[in-house]
Amino acid sequence: MDFAQAHPIQDICLLVDDVEASIRFYTEKLGFRLQHRAPGFADFTGAGVTLAVWERDHIAHHAAVRVKPKSDSAVLIAVRLDAPGEIDRLYGELSAKGVAFVNPPADYVWNARCVYFHGPDRETWELYAWLEGGAPGRLEDAA
Repeated sequence: MDFAQAHPIQDICLLVDDVEASIRFYTEKLGFRLQHRAPGFADFTGAGVTLAVWERDHIAHHAAVRVKPKSDSAVLIAVRLDAPGEIDRLYGELSAKGVAFVNPPADYVWNARCVYFHGPDRETWELYAWLEGGAPGRLEDAA
């Protein structure tokens, strides 16, 4: 089965310059509920999809995904997989189809195994699976 038919998009992530300004905007003005908070990153619950914000400098430093302000796409489309081994399997499958990845799959400090690639208009894709212990930074009052 093709990738897009087997793996739903889990969340939409906006690559931002100031995560604190984004948190204020999305919670205070639009009513999203903050779900996770970590350095340079936050995500929110809303109706139907998870919205996340990730500071451009943070993703560039930790995952080598470089997004220039005002030039590259500020959207990261995330697909959550059930197990870290699925990241490696899909990396091989998509590489064989000509997808050029930023780097090979790796384990990151936010407790996930991830791999990144860009679409034809520089939109960024992330495939991720939580490592043992799950998602860090969960806020208790998040629904």
